[in-house]
Amino acid sequence: MSIPTETAGYQLLRGVEESVHRRVVGQDKTIQGLLIALLTGGHVLLEGLPGLAKTLLVRSLAGALHTSFRRIQFTPDLLPSDVVGTPIYDQGTGKFRVYKGPIVANIVLADEVNRAPPKVQSALLEAMEEEQVTIDGITYDLPSPFLVLATQNPIEQQGTYRLAEAQMDRFMMKLRIEYPTRDEEREIIERVGLSTIVSDGSRPGDSVQDGIGAEGPASGDAVLEARTELNAVTVDRKIQDYVVDLVFATREPKRWA
Repeated sequence: MSIPTETAGYQLLRGVEESVHRRVVGQDKTIQGLLIALLTGGHVLLEGLPGLAKTLLVRSLAGALHTSFRRIQFTPDLLPSDVVGTPIYDQGTGKFRVYKGPIVANIVLADEVNRAPPKVQSALLEAMEEEQVTIDGITYDLPSPFLVLATQNPIEQQGTYRLAEAQMDRFMMKLRIEYPTRDEEREIIERVGLSTIVSDGSRPGDSVQDGIGAEGPASGDAVLEARTELNAVTVDRKIQDYVVDLVFATREPKRWA
């Protein structure tokens, strides 16, 4: 199975990948996994130790796509309404108005999602499955494309909660962020730590850290158009049977051992 390289979707993904790599050193497999999720409409769980540029990676992806981006820092005292939104009383009009939470965006970074208790994690379930949220009994559609990229620290870290099975099921894939190689570490130092201060007082590496605001080749509409090209991809019947065999092997491992 192959995807023609002359299609608009392929060129779009290549452009996004190059744009992200201008800020993120290495992590090739992780970036490719994010692009797969972007093209297929799935959500991704990123796992790695603190300080491995998980947040920078997501911000860089949003910047390359020129789509709306919101970051939610999950903490033990976070409430579901802080994620989804809540009605607020307006004293000027004497009426309630709906405040939409940070979940209402094209790309949402749920940072350290396993540091919040399960009740808060469940606030993501409706949004990730149905691309909508319900606030005070009223349902609001989320913008399209909609992608949740959640980061989590290894469960062995202090102050973490295990994700519920229903929550894990909402993610298409789990990608692990590994330590950079020696050559990649050296490149990071050269890009950021040894950048020369320019006339306005900033450093060339500042744009790497900021993430958003970079020039990118894509847009939300371009992503949706690229998704339609998947319908033209032909999958051989043998590959389909192999996928089904893998699924049943996870359900009946003894039978397929």
